[in-house]
Amino acid sequence: MTTSQQPQEAQTGAPDDYRLLLPEDWYRIPLEPERCIRSVDALVERQFKGVDDAPHVKKRVRDELLDQADKAIANGGVEMYLSLMKVGPIPVSASLVITFIGSGPDAGDLESVAADIQHASTDGAKATVVELPCGPAVRARSSAEMGRDETSGEVLSSAAVDYYLPIPHSEAFLLLSFSTPLEAIAEAMVRLFDAVATSFAWQGGYA
Repeated sequence: MTTSQQPQEAQTGAPDDYRLLLPEDWYRIPLEPERCIRSVDALVERQFKGVDDAPHVKKRVRDELLDQADKAIANGGVEMYLSLMKVGPIPVSASLVITFIGSGPDAGDLESVAADIQHASTDGAKATVVELPCGPAVRARSSAEMGRDETSGEVLSSAAVDYYLPIPHSEAFLLLSFSTPLEAIAEAMVRLFDAVATSFAWQGGYA
């Protein structure tokens, strides 16, 4: 699937759009209040189609999705994607949040940006400068404990990969935040995240 979204408040000369490729079974939620609610409602109806005896579960899922979207919006998020992939009957949970960062890191010194991200991390992030087709970026990989499995007592961890993409001809960044709670297939999901980031391309206003 090809998708694009306009980075907000980008300076003159900066690209006004972008494109990236995601698997067909990832669901897009635009992070604009009214459109977000409609999109979440459509997703919940789709996922609970034919299920009429779980109104409380349906409401909880809707509330959790809206809460997740509200937090992303508050942080400058412009769109969110949720994986609806399955391996047999088992859902493959993962998400991507795209955030516009108007100021902060020094786009001219990505090595320092990577060092600052790693130093400030509370979950052991490893940050490096990488070269993507769209240009240099900072890639930060981390993991975080999510609690324990109620049955086995095993510690559950999530895997996350963040890409900080400097927006050309501006002091702003676009942040791609990927995550999955499925530690058992984290390496496979990270390879997918990296492939999506590699597909990223700027469009408009920048040659």
